[in-house]
Amino acid sequence: MTATTDFAFRLLDTDGNARLGVIETPRGRIRTPAFMPVGTGGTVKAVYFDQLRELGTDIILGNTYHLMLRPGAERIARLGGLNSFIGWPGPILTDSGGFQVMSLAKLRVIDENGVTFASHIDGSRHELTPERAMEIQHLLGSAIQMQLDECLAFPHSEAECARAMRLSLRWAERSLEAFRGEPGQACFGIVQGGIHPALRAESADRLAAMGFAGYAIGGLAVGESQQQMLATIDITAPHLPDLRPRYLMGVGTPLDIVEAVARGIDMFDCVMPTRSGRHGQAFTRFGKLNLKNARHADDPRPLDETSSCPAASRYSRAYLHHLVKSGEILGMMLLSLANLAYYQDLMAGIRRAIAEHRFLDHRERLVAEWSRVEEQRP
Repeated sequence: MTATTDFAFRLLDTDGNARLGVIETPRGRIRTPAFMPVGTGGTVKAVYFDQLRELGTDIILGNTYHLMLRPGAERIARLGGLNSFIGWPGPILTDSGGFQVMSLAKLRVIDENGVTFASHIDGSRHELTPERAMEIQHLLGSAIQMQLDECLAFPHSEAECARAMRLSLRWAERSLEAFRGEPGQACFGIVQGGIHPALRAESADRLAAMGFAGYAIGGLAVGESQQQMLATIDITAPHLPDLRPRYLMGVGTPLDIVEAVARGIDMFDCVMPTRSGRHGQAFTRFGKLNLKNARHADDPRPLDETSSCPAASRYSRAYLHHLVKSGEILGMMLLSLANLAYYQDLMAGIRRAIAEHRFLDHRERLVAEWSRVEEQRP
């Protein structure tokens, strides 16, 4: 861990549009491209934090919406902040709650001031404004704090998308004004605009002019096709400052990540590794395996004998199949850990390939390996 009092991003190298960099924070260095495991409510489900460090995880994600409801931002602040509360020593990025605004549409009302919503836990009423979102993140003490935005589910009309994007821009100005970061903390803006090129360009250009420390591309992986998502990244990334980190929110599959890196993205988060692990699915060099399938019941092979993660290299597929079919918690833990190990190994391999200027070949090799369809082997 590298000690610093500042937040800074250094672009170390490029290979085509792929970027190799490092973000310096007081809580440690974030090597980019980086994958952030999702710890929505202060826990990366079914995995210990020391295991995350052993896998090479530099940063995790927490969520303003969930933490404000339970256990409460003020309580966490009294207990020393989110890092102290959960026992994670490294940097944390907190999402401001904009995605939950979308996903809980039946429970909320949006106006110029912010969002009024009913708690999904007990129905209690709450208001989340740009100022309150930044206050909560200040209380949590996260290293990277996100502006409040409105994220629309796909499909939607261009007119509705334009309204939400421009509201998010006004909220961005208020979020940045309300940001009370301690030394070494940063506030990121979020580009919206759906799959509409002109709206994405307008959002990115206006956010860049505000001078955020980093920029996220939001509003993707919400129902559009992969082709539409990648085309939107192609449109948006050139409008973002070269010397600021670029974060693609909520993405995604290994292929999504590799293709987004090829388009200049530096940071990713997704629930997929742990959610898939809890449902009996494993990510491997040869694609995704469903351990529920009967073909694994007599298979003595591990998930991947070359993996440095014991969950992937030590336990047979037959045993993992047994755990999954039996509903054993250990199966969820082992597969979640193996999946996160695969994702961090994926990112480490991408970083090496960019540094050695062979990213294009590495990308092609990964896609070829995934296409071998390990699931069909006896």
